[in-house]
Amino acid sequence: MSEPTTFGRIDADGNVFVKTAAGERAIGSWQAGTPEEGLAHFARRFADLVTEVDLIEARLGSGAADAGQSLSTIKRLRSGLDEAHVVGDIDGLAARLDKLTSIAEEKAGAARAARDAARAEALARKTTLVEEAEQIAAEATGWKTAGDRLKEILDEWKSIHGVEKKAESELWKRYAAARDAFTRRRGAHFATLDASRKQAQGRKEELVVEAEQIAESTEWNATAARLKELMTEWKAAPRAAKETEQKLWERFRAAQDSFFKRRSEVFSARDAEFKGNLDAKQALLVEAEALDVDADPKAAQAKLRDIQAAWHEIGRVSREAQTGLDRRLRVVEDKVKTAMDAAWRRTPPEASPLLAQMREQVARAEQQLASAQAAGDQRRIKEAEKALESKRKFLAMAEHTG
Repeated sequence: MSEPTTFGRIDADGNVFVKTAAGERAIGSWQAGTPEEGLAHFARRFADLVTEVDLIEARLGSGAADAGQSLSTIKRLRSGLDEAHVVGDIDGLAARLDKLTSIAEEKAGAARAARDAARAEALARKTTLVEEAEQIAAEATGWKTAGDRLKEILDEWKSIHGVEKKAESELWKRYAAARDAFTRRRGAHFATLDASRKQAQGRKEELVVEAEQIAESTEWNATAARLKELMTEWKAAPRAAKETEQKLWERFRAAQDSFFKRRSEVFSARDAEFKGNLDAKQALLVEAEALDVDADPKAAQAKLRDIQAAWHEIGRVSREAQTGLDRRLRVVEDKVKTAMDAAWRRTPPEASPLLAQMREQVARAEQQLASAQAAGDQRRIKEAEKALESKRKFLAMAEHTG
């Protein structure tokens, strides 16, 4: 600090003056000691101001200070400097404060811009979450996965801060509405599913009752044919609830087994009379075993069904012969079943509903990317590119598997 006498003086009456470029200004009086002591006193006051300015300057430079608060302090010091009761280089300090004002204003502006950008990003993130929730509410059918994702969206939502209150409220209303819509749609789905299962249960109970009623019949061929029809109707009917389905199936199979067991016992007594049945079944087996399953599985299956129908029409042979015949026929049935399963797995990709759905998802992702590119939104473009890449990857894997 310069000598106090450079910037101040005390006259013979004890009046204290500070020297500035605009001239001298009276700042007080000194009666407690020598003029030198008085000037030193007012110089220390100036030194305190300088120290405060030094601290502000250092904190602004390091980034530790809040630029807005620093700007308020600087303006307060600058506005009070013209009336300050101090002795020192007031003009120099004023110049420093003016420079610091510009620096603080620049930093405060940058801080405001950063806050605005963060607020905009937070708004965009929450908007994206809401849009995803609305899409789930409108389209999702993977109920557990979709429900879990809605919960994850809520957790992500809670982690995002800084959105303006009004916008936050509007977005929250949209999310809550989407979540409620999903819950209602899921509830309606399961209500419909329950109704369908009850309907299936009623239909299968009817099939079981009929099977149990005809299980004691002695009209062997007609009853066997009807039991076969009942089996076809059973397979065509929707499934009931798992436990109920199993119990009904056990009753249905028990009725079938009861009938065929009795028929077997009766026919055993007639084995001698049905030697022709044995010859006929052996001929059918030769025909079945000659089927070219690999060349045309579907034709072989159709022919096998004809053979099976003819087989049942012929009737039983001796129990000793029946086991071997049945075993040979089951070998053919298993061979046809294996070929048909392999043919089904070779279904062309264009016939797969799953692949069609995945292609639709890729198309939607491409549209979202195009929209983001048209808007010039880099963040959305990156997110859309990432989503499109993921969907294309899974589609390629599915097509390769298919």
